[in-house]
Amino acid sequence: MKHKGSGRGDRSLILTSAAEAVRSLHTRRPARKKTAARISARPVDIIDTEGWEEAALSISQKIQERHLPFGVIMDPICVSPDRDGIVNYTRAGDSAIWTGHYLAAEAFRYKVTESPDALENARVALAGIQSLVDITGTGLLARTLVPTDSRFAEAITREEASNGIFKGKLNGREYFWVGDTSRDQYCGVLFGLAVAHEMVTDPGVRSEIAQLVTRLLEFLVDHHWAVVMPDGRISTVFIGRPDQQLALLQIGRRVNSGRFSKLYRERRSALARFVIVPIAFEVLDDHNSYFKFNLATINLFNLIRWEDSSQFKEHFTFAYTVLRRTTDDHGNAHFNMIDRALKGPDRKRDQETPELLAAWLRRPSRDEFVDLRGTIPSCGQPDRACHAIPVEQRVRTDFLWQRSPFLLVGGGSGLIEAPGIDFILPYWMARFYQVL
Repeated sequence: MKHKGSGRGDRSLILTSAAEAVRSLHTRRPARKKTAARISARPVDIIDTEGWEEAALSISQKIQERHLPFGVIMDPICVSPDRDGIVNYTRAGDSAIWTGHYLAAEAFRYKVTESPDALENARVALAGIQSLVDITGTGLLARTLVPTDSRFAEAITREEASNGIFKGKLNGREYFWVGDTSRDQYCGVLFGLAVAHEMVTDPGVRSEIAQLVTRLLEFLVDHHWAVVMPDGRISTVFIGRPDQQLALLQIGRRVNSGRFSKLYRERRSALARFVIVPIAFEVLDDHNSYFKFNLATINLFNLIRWEDSSQFKEHFTFAYTVLRRTTDDHGNAHFNMIDRALKGPDRKRDQETPELLAAWLRRPSRDEFVDLRGTIPSCGQPDRACHAIPVEQRVRTDFLWQRSPFLLVGGGSGLIEAPGIDFILPYWMARFYQVL
């Protein structure tokens, strides 16, 4: 006998009630009074942007030379804080997500400039993502990979040992690859593939992207949205993340309509009204696990702008409004550009974005230690500033816009070089959307 409250219908009723309660709360709640000390915006025409394109091109060249040792993004560990020699690589566990963001940056660059170099760089990033899928042998996305005979293999596998180290072959060469793949790796890769499919009109590139997106999504769908390692272990699931499931299927529908349109429509009917639920809980804490806001933003970017039903788009847009209500005073150039893409021009926001990019250019590229405790007032917890910290003072990291703008302490010893994707992505988006 089925006990009361144990059926699928009861669970659906609970979820529906939760979604309605969240919507009611956020609809009735007045907008927050913004108190964060943001950089004052000046008209973009009096901001000195001379040399910015040269800086962006220099960053792309540096990435090609120093951050793609095996075709996917990693960060070099240098000999000393003032010397550039590379002794090892680190942050390889996030190769997938940042290779996806890098692909997006080069795709926007190509759309703006039609540069052959941008197209070639996009192809390199695409090949790197392809290798992360091919190496596993199952259609699973790996976090990263490194040839077993590389002098960097020992350090990389030691650092990533907790994620699980596997072996595979690619083009006759043996590699170690890293498992325990997370949802953020999938979201970052598919974000980049979606942008590249839209911005790069080359038929060969689009065909490769369509095939790769299909493989990635079919793996997830076939495993009921669980990320399953070759040994049967499940590293994570997309259950409870209707926003992420629908965003990824929206990309699938865009690049391979015949395979994913029906599935997307079915899942949309079942899940659209629940997209708000996880986001509403995440915005309750605007400091800890801040990367969650980058994932929500890049997922809603494609989910909203490619939605063709006004009924369902309303659900997605409401979720984005709740998210943006939290992040719009965080001094985040990346989020600003997503907002521009979704909502069009806004004078205050679009004047702030160049200021944020100018401030980014004043930051060092190394992970020198930052401790602002005692210098900037804290609120709520010892490492949280009361207001968003100016960009040039923020903790040094791999991708600035996924780190809390309130973080008072962090960094390393000045040995790790960041790639600079956090400049070139919003910069080329700003060029494409005519903010610059």
